[in-house]
Amino acid sequence: MAKKPAPKGAAKGAKKDSSHEVLVVGSKVKDVIRAAGLRTSGDLVEALSERVHSFLAGAVERAQKNGRATVNPHDL
Repeated sequence: MAKKPAPKGAAKGAKKDSSHEVLVVGSKVKDVIRAAGLRTSGDLVEALSERVHSFLAGAVERAQKNGRATVNPHDL
């Protein structure tokens, strides 16, 4: 039985249950690691993006607690 084609706009290999969109540029992350003479695991970019989401959520919470509408670098 043939597989159904992916809906238009769906990324190849994208997870359907992903809770966040990817916020980092995968090729740039891989370039940094490759420059160090190492290889990148397949799920590193997604894990790094989740960490970025976590950092940003904390920064947003701190700015809100301080009554600000702007997230600043020191909120990280």
